[in-house]
Amino acid sequence: QVQLVESGGGLVRSGGSLRLSCVASGPIMSIDDMAWFRQAPGKQRELVAQVMGSSKAVYGDSVKGRFTVSRDNAKHAIDLQMNNLKSEDTAVYSCRARGVRRNEFETFTAEFWGQGTQVIVSS
Repeated sequence: QVQLVESGGGLVRSGGSLRLSCVASGPIMSIDDMAWFRQAPGKQRELVAQVMGSSKAVYGDSVKGRFTVSRDNAKHAIDLQMNNLKSEDTAVYSCRARGVRRNEFETFTAEFWGQGTQVIVSS
């Protein structure tokens, strides 16, 4: 089965930086769509950044200009560089994969999620 594992979360002071990584493993030939989401306590999950194929990245409004997403298609990975962090960035960050191609004939219909990694920004 396909698994996603995130890493890189932690505690950082306001204005600091963190880099998150997510790697997908399992029977994967390619992944169409990878994205980072986050969910803060008491709030709905929101999109942080998304990259579909070789298309330009899409960012949530609250992180534009501060976060940069990058994909390594060969490694089935997506990274999120977070700069100038603010207290409101505190959340559990999770990566998602959709359009996971098992081979040239089969594509998983399900979307896959990682367990999440906690980011805490202290003011």
